[in-house]
Amino acid sequence: MTKHLTLELIEKLPKTDLHVHLDGSLRLTTILDLADKQRIELPAHDEDGLKKAMNLGKNCGSLVEYLKAFDVTLRVMQTADALTRIAYELAEDAAKEGVRYMEVRYAPMLHTQRGLKLTAVVEAVLEGLRAAQERFGIESAVIICGIRNVSPESSLEMAELAVAYKGRGVVGFDLAGAEYDNPAKHHRQAFQLVRDNNINVTIHAGEAYGPESIAQAIHVCGAHRIGHGCRLRENGDLLHYVNDHRIALECCPSSNVQTGAIRDLASHPIKLYKALGLRVTVNTDNRLVTNTTVSKELWLCHTQLGFTIADLKAVVLSGFKSAFLPFHVKQQYLRKVSEELKGFQEDGSILPPAPSSRLIPDISSSVEVAKA
Repeated sequence: MTKHLTLELIEKLPKTDLHVHLDGSLRLTTILDLADKQRIELPAHDEDGLKKAMNLGKNCGSLVEYLKAFDVTLRVMQTADALTRIAYELAEDAAKEGVRYMEVRYAPMLHTQRGLKLTAVVEAVLEGLRAAQERFGIESAVIICGIRNVSPESSLEMAELAVAYKGRGVVGFDLAGAEYDNPAKHHRQAFQLVRDNNINVTIHAGEAYGPESIAQAIHVCGAHRIGHGCRLRENGDLLHYVNDHRIALECCPSSNVQTGAIRDLASHPIKLYKALGLRVTVNTDNRLVTNTTVSKELWLCHTQLGFTIADLKAVVLSGFKSAFLPFHVKQQYLRKVSEELKGFQEDGSILPPAPSSRLIPDISSSVEVAKA
């Protein structure tokens, strides 16, 4: 029997988290503290009670049921100070498990219930992420979301916000929310605006609806990445199109089980996608609601799906390749990370980095890791 790598070792791997929702990734202690300070009523008044009330880390059976936990988190996310704190703590938690680059997504329109302006919402989150970068070294950016089950006009407003903050911390636009019966094409105007402004697009698709939703995300809305994509395997032709065009999949294994998109972890298509050569990335989705970390998701891929250390390294590199970063910045990350990954061995040992013998960087190695 092969000895499994430890979670502690995987925490040492340099990583990305490209699919993580701000409003699903709070600390329980922070929810309780903010609710107390803001005099907000919660369904429970201690950590254990909140875990049960919010169904944290449990199989919910559907995406709609899973999203109910956000009714609680959003209650305490209506002030600038709260948003700054939550963003800072999310980046701190990610940095502590080896995440080097993170793209945090959320819909600013959901944080205006107590009068905050949309621009103030964006500024507050960016302030927290920048403070965490200065303190912990983790680089973070923002993806602004429209919501499928809210009006297309609201999505257009979110797209306008993304355009206004392009180059100022916002790197992409997304469409989240209840997928079934809320097609992305209804939000076409928002996607036209962001594409006209050369903004990166990622769309939740193929989670609670079939491959038609993925095709629409790509061909109608111009998605450069797909959030989840669990049901892509149901259409082989589309699967090969996604592969051929290197459209990255933002896989969130544990979350997909909890929302009922996948029966159980053993049947998750990420193993098939990886074997076929698709560009798969592993992400948390919601650190609190799913009760996970990037390291835990990679560890589950290793222990439950048979990913080797070589597979994990490839997935890690895919994360950096798929980041919404300028090409030359991405190259620098890939160069550095691929060098670090050489030290992680199949037996779980970590070799010390080799002393650099060159003053001039090896361009060929960076070109090699940038392929595929």
